[in-house]
Amino acid sequence: MIEGIERIRLEVFEDERGWFSEIRRDSALPKPMVQTNLSFSRAGVVRGLHYHERGQDDLFTCLRGTARVVVLDRDSGETFTEDIGDENRVGIYVPGRHAHGFEALTDVLFCYHVTAEYDPSDPDELTIPWNDPRVAHLWQTTEPILSARDATVAS
Repeated sequence: MIEGIERIRLEVFEDERGWFSEIRRDSALPKPMVQTNLSFSRAGVVRGLHYHERGQDDLFTCLRGTARVVVLDRDSGETFTEDIGDENRVGIYVPGRHAHGFEALTDVLFCYHVTAEYDPSDPDELTIPWNDPRVAHLWQTTEPILSARDATVAS
């Protein structure tokens, strides 16, 4: 596995009311989280690949649906991928130096915690094309729905 990635099994407690799961405990993580983000993505959306030069790490969790997490170690070219969500309740901790992103395999509600607050005047978010040859084969889709920014860097 790529150095620094942590796979965190999310324990789920279910009863007649529904379920409960703790998704983050800072004392168990390499660095404390300072901001939490929530996104909804339709099936076929790819977000990323992004990386952070100033050290922002991410903790990914898929709250509803199924998302494919893809990580690229930019130095070694090693890759990591795992489908997370309804059928595989885990969190994936990704050091920000690695390029990372996800694909919505279904409509997804995706939560990610980060170790640095986003600064729109000086964003620490760089992009590698989703279809970079090192990761292109890892996605389910060959024609993803992309943000305008991610589309401009496509290979």
